[in-house]
Amino acid sequence: MSHLDLPMSDEQMERIATILPTPFYLYDEKAIIQNAKNFVEAFSWAPNFKNYYAVKACPTPGVLQPLFDLGFGADCSSLPELMLSEQGGVSGENIMMTSNDTPPEEFIKAYRLGAIINLDDISHIKSMEDAIGCVPDTICFRYNPGPERTGNAIIGNPIEAKYGLTTDQLFEAYTIMKKKGCKKFGLHTMVASNELNPDYIIETAHMLFSLCVKIKEVCGVDISFVDLGGGVGIPYKVDDKEMDIAYISDGIKKLYHSIIVPAGLDPLSIAFELGRYITGPYGYLVSTVRHVTRKYKDYVGMDATMADLMRPALYGAYHHISVVGKEQLPHDHIYDVTGSLCENNDKFAIDRHLPKIEEGDILVFHDTGAHGHSMGFNYNAKLRPAEYVLKENGKVEMIRRAQTIQDYFETLHFDPVEV
Repeated sequence: MSHLDLPMSDEQMERIATILPTPFYLYDEKAIIQNAKNFVEAFSWAPNFKNYYAVKACPTPGVLQPLFDLGFGADCSSLPELMLSEQGGVSGENIMMTSNDTPPEEFIKAYRLGAIINLDDISHIKSMEDAIGCVPDTICFRYNPGPERTGNAIIGNPIEAKYGLTTDQLFEAYTIMKKKGCKKFGLHTMVASNELNPDYIIETAHMLFSLCVKIKEVCGVDISFVDLGGGVGIPYKVDDKEMDIAYISDGIKKLYHSIIVPAGLDPLSIAFELGRYITGPYGYLVSTVRHVTRKYKDYVGMDATMADLMRPALYGAYHHISVVGKEQLPHDHIYDVTGSLCENNDKFAIDRHLPKIEEGDILVFHDTGAHGHSMGFNYNAKLRPAEYVLKENGKVEMIRRAQTIQDYFETLHFDPVEV
């Protein structure tokens, strides 16, 4: 199936969009599971290979659980994400808790779960110790290479990033934790987001493998595992080339045998924390056209808004749009595709070539299986949409109900607190 195909026929999509109130998210479970298996198989050579699925990408148990059942770990950055992972049966070092201005309660929960705590700053060593009252046996640090690497449009240049330790801070941090009695050490970085150049991912492995050797020389610390982060992109645009995972795996394998093995660091466990690559291509936002209007431009007004999918407004991100039943017609009309927020940047597409669109048409926004629903919000008091999963047997099951007006007002019911 092409990444631009729908997971069901036009007739089926029209039927469920008639039965289910739009907008809603739909995930193709079979495709997600197969993609996850293919990714793990590509790295079957790597010692103790694991993908810590980035829970923030799609924090819904109906999507997470099949991945956890396959043996995926969880990459977490908040207390609720830790709790979602725990409820999914994930614990211990199958959880990577990446610190980012982390409050004490998150350090405590991560420690109690036996998670790997991945510190974002050298000052967080004290914050962690104050929170949990001890030094964990395992510790990981997030590395920021600064001017040694360039970033991309989404994540930005490392020198401008708030994340990670500098090279000098990294050596100091490992030395400190070795003296404090830590027994197992990890190294992590995150220098790309939605990267489509496979050589960039391989270069990240080269950077971290070389750094492992340097850490051993400078600090006397053997790194036990390396987390290469996320950042492997997906082909949002028609002309984008899909990442060649086999090529990436082969490149990293060669580096492993040329850098890690001679340094006496074999076996070194290898991990990723991919979210977008695993589920992104297999999620769809389904929406109904409310109005087609002509002003100085032609506009298609949807029942979905940027509150449901904010990537186009936030990043200028592209999502392919299928007009159900009309994809084979000439794309000879130019529209801005918009939502109903009182914000002029509430646009899914600008000057997009599409077939002639009419009120009631069903539009499907592709590649929304990661950082779609999870990035939503309630501006203009818009309510969050439901999520559904397409099961292998063809049935569509609800995995998150739509938010109600009662839900929205629930936080206004409270016992007053006087300060």
